[in-house]
Amino acid sequence: MTNPYLVSTDWLAERLDDPQVVAVDGSWHLPDAGRDGRTEYLDRHIPGAVFFDINAVADTSTNLPHMLPSTEVFAREVGKLGIGDGMTVVVYDGAGLFSAPRVWWTFRTMGADNVFVLDGGFPKWLAEGRPTEGGAGSQPPKTFTPRFAGSAAKSADDVAAALESGAAQVVDARPAARFRGEAPEPRPGLASGHIPGSLNLPSSTLVRDGRLVDDEAELRRAFEAAGVDVSKPIVTTCGSGVSAAILALGLEGLGAKADGVYDGSWADWGAGGRPVATGPAKKA
Repeated sequence: MTNPYLVSTDWLAERLDDPQVVAVDGSWHLPDAGRDGRTEYLDRHIPGAVFFDINAVADTSTNLPHMLPSTEVFAREVGKLGIGDGMTVVVYDGAGLFSAPRVWWTFRTMGADNVFVLDGGFPKWLAEGRPTEGGAGSQPPKTFTPRFAGSAAKSADDVAAALESGAAQVVDARPAARFRGEAPEPRPGLASGHIPGSLNLPSSTLVRDGRLVDDEAELRRAFEAAGVDVSKPIVTTCGSGVSAAILALGLEGLGAKADGVYDGSWADWGAGGRPVATGPAKKA
């Protein structure tokens, strides 16, 4: 695989007994999906995997969903999960590729060096007939020392300033109909439309059968078709900071990096007080 942050199911299966490798189920689903990640994890998961709840390991002082937690909260909670300094973390989800990149991005933002996404996620694992177990998995507690990369998480003011100055492109990972304001948001109380000046590359464009597109030429064409210049700074956004991380992961396959994820994303911007545009993106 060309993406340095993807690992195969074979790779993980060979290391299930390695105490320095931990599988993390980071499943989360949109409010209208009718699925619950924790319930599905308890039913069955990769042997030894622990569950990372993006709504629980979060900043709960805000009404915005699954915002980044403080370094203290993150270190405490992942330490309780048995994830410590120097360990290799492999994140997966029950959709194949949806919420796992958000967890990957969170760990990286908190300073984890060896964190990867499982190519194809749990659906691929199941399709290959690999072992599973149920119940609440546990690992011995560990110590995780956070090193917060604050510039990775962007605020609404950061995004507005970047667009005003032209310092970065802002790329929205939501479906096109939501971006254009033609479809309602899954969360009540939000405006329909997009951040003026932002571009639209639906995260689904980069996913095939629950797997990230791993062909560099196809990835590059997808970004170019959306009007994105991958040689220039890029901030990704979406509905609530989840699928934006899929774009960040995709950029790694091009040897590029996202210059930040708008943590609050449309759940923050669309709640009121900020300008909203509708219709297609206005490309340069």
